[in-house]
Amino acid sequence: MRALHLAITAAVILAAGQALAAGIDLSKPYGDKYGCINRNGQQVAADKMLLLTDKELITAASACTFSDRQARADGSLVVTAKCEAEGEEGQPTRFTIKRSVKNAKKLVVADEDGNVMGEVARCK
Repeated sequence: MRALHLAITAAVILAAGQALAAGIDLSKPYGDKYGCINRNGQQVAADKMLLLTDKELITAASACTFSDRQARADGSLVVTAKCEAEGEEGQPTRFTIKRSVKNAKKLVVADEDGNVMGEVARCK
């Protein structure tokens, strides 16, 4: 019985460690003002919009579907995605998602060249 208890405890500690290593939890959507408004597909017109979910990154001009994710030791998350912009299918690209230096509750999304696309907060 004690061995079973130790095994369960070790599994819980391992799972908690993996969750912390992942660093960024996308189980709930993040977005800017218009991204959060549009998270359920309302299609409210906005020139600037950023919505980040566990499966995709959506902007006013494109939709990117994630195919791979890699947690980094620094707590950031690198995702590989295939993006479509206004009906045109693009090449796979990578985005880096990390905590904002200004506000730890927000995330910063940058493209593979390091250009910051925007800062997003958890949608309410």
